[in-house]
Amino acid sequence: MYLNLMYLNYYVLAQSTGDAAEETAKQAQEVITQITTGKVAQAIIALTFSYILIKAVDKLLNWLSERVAKERRLQVKQFLPFIRMMVLTITVIFLMNLFLNLSRDNLLAVTGTIAVALGFAFKDYASSIIAGIIGLFEAPYRLGDRIQLGDNYGEVVTYGLRGIRLRTPEDNIVTIPHNKIWTDPVSNANMGALEAQVVTEFFLHHSVDVELVKKILYRVAHTSKYTHLKLPILVWVEETRWGTRFQLKSYPLDARDEFIYKTDLTTRAKKIFTKYNLPYPRYLNREDADTPED
Repeated sequence: MYLNLMYLNYYVLAQSTGDAAEETAKQAQEVITQITTGKVAQAIIALTFSYILIKAVDKLLNWLSERVAKERRLQVKQFLPFIRMMVLTITVIFLMNLFLNLSRDNLLAVTGTIAVALGFAFKDYASSIIAGIIGLFEAPYRLGDRIQLGDNYGEVVTYGLRGIRLRTPEDNIVTIPHNKIWTDPVSNANMGALEAQVVTEFFLHHSVDVELVKKILYRVAHTSKYTHLKLPILVWVEETRWGTRFQLKSYPLDARDEFIYKTDLTTRAKKIFTKYNLPYPRYLNREDADTPED
């Protein structure tokens, strides 16, 4: 008796699901039959206009960000993702109203069809879009931030609907979907600020005068034209099997100058090391370099 009741329930549920799917298909077909050449032309015009508007706003904000006060540059750029999202949202609403008239039945029919399609065919794409919308408010990264995401490090130069683009130190552009934030940690060096700490490493022999080296590194940082003198300058020292590692931690005035700044510090420090005849480790093994002394 119990088994018969279960089979009956399954049969009724399957029949109801089949009827609902058939009804949804009929409603979707009715919507499709209402598509005309005029509506398609309007849709193409709307898409073209939104594309041109996004590109124009992109260029305008980038142009404006380079002409305002330096400390406001990133704040101006960070308006761009919100404006893009607004333009895209208005465009989608216009297209839905154009083809669906935003009636309840039409919305239910097409929304159901689209949801099924996205669920099976565009799962990752939909996940990236959702992550991008959430990212606008949680802000794990923003335009102008210097981030490490997975194996990629660089400056966020584009924040799109599906993903971001990083400019790496090698001047390559890497596109990363937003849904990576679900699984990969995001390391952000400046979090919307203009400054980002730069760590410059120096490797010297065990016999060096540590205090002398520290004074040299502090002097090099304080006299660099790129250094933000209002932020702290630190020198960390670590003993390893192969020698002494010195880490100079300081901030450039602009995070975009990170590698120019590091080059300036390294070049000027090495000149002073040579002047004082400071010895370098004779042999540097990569595995030993990453292993602190016991």
